[in-house]
Amino acid sequence: MASWNQKSLFATLPKTTRGQPIVLGSDPKGKNFLYTHSNTVIIRNIENPAIAEQYTEHSCTVNVAKYSPSGFYIASGDQQGKVRIWDTVNKEHILKAEYQPFFGPIHDIAWSPDNQRMVVAGEGKERFAHVFLVETGTSNGDISGQSKALNSCDFKPTRPFRVVTGSEDNSVGIFEGPPFKFKMTKQDHSRFVQCVRFSPSGEYFASAGFDGKLFIHDTKEYKTVCELGSPAHKGGIYSVAWSPNSKQLLSASGDKTCKLWNVEDRTMVSEFVMGTTIEDQQVSCLWQGQHLLSVSLSGFINYLDVNNPEKPLRVVKGHNKPITALEVNRAKKSIYTASHDGFITAWDAVTGENERINGAGHGNQVNGMVLVDGRSLYTIGIDDSLREINVGSREYTQTHLKLQSQPRGVSAYGDRIVIACVNQVVAVKGGKQVASVSVDFEPSSASINGEHPDVAIGGTSDHKVHIYTLSENVLTHQKELVQGGAITDVKFSPDCQFLAAADANRRICVYRLPTYELAWRDEWGFHSAKVNSIAWSPNSLFVASGGLDCVLIIWSVEKPSKHLIIKNAHPQSQITNVAWLDDSAVVTVGQDSNTKIWEIQNFP
Repeated sequence: MASWNQKSLFATLPKTTRGQPIVLGSDPKGKNFLYTHSNTVIIRNIENPAIAEQYTEHSCTVNVAKYSPSGFYIASGDQQGKVRIWDTVNKEHILKAEYQPFFGPIHDIAWSPDNQRMVVAGEGKERFAHVFLVETGTSNGDISGQSKALNSCDFKPTRPFRVVTGSEDNSVGIFEGPPFKFKMTKQDHSRFVQCVRFSPSGEYFASAGFDGKLFIHDTKEYKTVCELGSPAHKGGIYSVAWSPNSKQLLSASGDKTCKLWNVEDRTMVSEFVMGTTIEDQQVSCLWQGQHLLSVSLSGFINYLDVNNPEKPLRVVKGHNKPITALEVNRAKKSIYTASHDGFITAWDAVTGENERINGAGHGNQVNGMVLVDGRSLYTIGIDDSLREINVGSREYTQTHLKLQSQPRGVSAYGDRIVIACVNQVVAVKGGKQVASVSVDFEPSSASINGEHPDVAIGGTSDHKVHIYTLSENVLTHQKELVQGGAITDVKFSPDCQFLAAADANRRICVYRLPTYELAWRDEWGFHSAKVNSIAWSPNSLFVASGGLDCVLIIWSVEKPSKHLIIKNAHPQSQITNVAWLDDSAVVTVGQDSNTKIWEIQNFP
């Protein structure tokens, strides 16, 4: 019986926005850490970040997720003010409860140490925070007294329970309970308070703001014990994290540094200079066990090295923008993904280790990639150019071909490359244009037949597949194949016996070569929305397709009536590209910035 399983998830990086902190969630069991991207919560293994899973049950953008102190539940809060509490034990992450503490974005969540209460802070229409009982959702006090949105909140981890909040009115709010009531505000900061955190011992709490100041306060009389540094950072502080023994504090700042502080003698222990560009601003940090993590504005997750502040132990890279192009190197088990912002990542398909391609690339969206001779990766982008990447050095070369119009699709066989542009089809060899032909339709995709001198070009404006011959340096139009919708992708099979063409009308047609007659009477039509991408397995026996409906379908050429449907392959996200890693493993990428590998068994 046909079956499938998700073999790997190469997870998206945290979603970042300049000027806005993000919150990382710490696992009390020490195994994982949490962050959010769009409507997804990513659960990532802290020892091996290549191991990850996702929770996608929110209907809008999720801003924060936090483990309960017991480690059995996660609470996640979204842009509309909903809090979902779900279990961590079952793979399905069964929902325990859903509450609506207020209407508006939730910025932070904190659990009480007994797992029974929760405080949420944000920007509600009627209030900026709420504290309630986890089991019933019943109010457990009143968190009010500050005049603007709250960016941060925390629960004192020891009795008597206390709640602190950090506000955009530059104040820190202190609340006693339960039931919780306003006690006082502290006015140490001159700009937005971005983060408030109790020490694990419960003896102190820290407050950090966009004024670059970092204060330590006691929890008995709420006096300001000291200011670390003067100021602590040259830029705004986005996040702080305490060491497990409450003796040290880590801070992350927009000045592109993280700093490690000794709270007892009020000195700076280490300064981690993370870079010099805007993308190197530090928007979050986490201290979990022996691991000190920070997040750059680029989305990169840095594992800081206390013994060598100049270089992180590890930097987790990838994408946090929609992935727009995909290519695989089957011989080396490598995957290449390109995103909306122009960055390209090379992945080891076995380990998940990755590295970003260096050099001057397109600088904006990459529309397609193709591997040539296993040594060069050619890319096309909306900057109207073709560029070359050296696969060995993982760097762009000097090869740069300017095209007359925007390229939409690219294909290669041997050393020949064909590019489908908005108003022409171009043939390239050795990085130089050798042939071109103007077209009166809008191309979407291209495919070269390795055995016959045929080139297929998909048309979006006329709903036709156009067949050309490429001989020497001449492209000649031969015939047209009419389908029921705009052609979105075309692919010749590796054995050169078939051509598959997908369209926006949810259909995939397979044509038999050399006559280009339909290979069988029925079209493949089990997608419920536009098909974005198709790919042949190396043995030419299967076709994989992914589309706007978030569904991955595997089709059989030998038994055309058989198919395997993987629903919600990328939940709440369209699949933008598919490729085969081998005859039983399919790679998919999506608008959710995730890359997934699927193992297909016993099909058909």
